[in-house]
Amino acid sequence: MPQIHWIIFSQNLLCIYPQNDVYTLPSCIQHLSLTEYVNDAVTLHEDPQQIVKMLDLQQDTLTDPNHQLVSLRDVMMTGINLDFQHIARAWQYAQFLRTHQYCGQCGSSTRQVQWEMARHCDVCHHRTYPRVSPCIIVAIHNGQQILLAQGNRHITPPMFSTLAGFVESGESLEQAVHREVEEEVGVKLKNIQYFGSQAWPFPHQLMVGFTAEYAGGEIAVDGKEILAADWFSPDELPNIPSSVSISRDLIDYTCAKLRQNS
Repeated sequence: MPQIHWIIFSQNLLCIYPQNDVYTLPSCIQHLSLTEYVNDAVTLHEDPQQIVKMLDLQQDTLTDPNHQLVSLRDVMMTGINLDFQHIARAWQYAQFLRTHQYCGQCGSSTRQVQWEMARHCDVCHHRTYPRVSPCIIVAIHNGQQILLAQGNRHITPPMFSTLAGFVESGESLEQAVHREVEEEVGVKLKNIQYFGSQAWPFPHQLMVGFTAEYAGGEIAVDGKEILAADWFSPDELPNIPSSVSISRDLIDYTCAKLRQNS
C-alpha cells in the first residue's frame, strides 16, 4: 500500500507533527475532524510508493491538540518526511485556487478543470493556470574570489548571497543576468553558464541559476535592493544562506571551483 502524505494549510501555515527533530506530515485526516473537507482535496502526486494530497483550510483552524502549524521557511530549515518540491507545489496551488475563483477577464465564477490544474470560465472561456515567475540567480567570480551582496531584507542578522532578480517581459534569461547584475552592483559579466533551477514558493518563483565570470567595472551598489557588495575568498565567507537554497548551492559550487584552481 502506498504511504499517504497530507499537506494541510491552515492560516497560511503548514500542519505538521514534530518527530525526532524532523517534521512529519499527517497520514490521514479522520483524527483531525476534516472529513467535511475531503471533496476539496487536491491530489498532487501518486505512484506505487506514495500519494500526496493537499488541503487548504485557508483561515479555518484544526482541533487536534498534538499538531503544530509552521511556516514553509521553518520546514526548509528543519526538514520533513517528504520532498520539499511537493510542499512548494502545494502552496503555489493553494494560492492559485484562492485567487482565481472569478474570471479575470469577465468577472464570472470559474470552475476547476478536472484533468489539469486550471480554472475555467464557462462564460467567456478564459482559462487560467498557476502563476510561475522566472527569476535568475547568479554566482559571479573573478578567478580568485566570489562576489556576494547584502540585500535590503538581510539586515538583521546580516547575510550575503548571490545576486538575483525577476526576468522581465521579452527578455531572455541571459539578458536578465546581465541587466540585474549591472543594475544592482554595476559590473560586467562574461562566460555565463547554466547551473540548475529550484522552485521557490515565496510565493511562486522559479529560480534559474547561473555562474558567470567578472568582466570589468567597479562595484557600485544601487542602495535600494542591494545595500553592500564585495569580493570574498572561498575560505573567508560572511554569513551566507542555508543549504536548502540554490543560492547556497551556487556559492558552494563556485567556491569549490576556486579552491581547485588556486
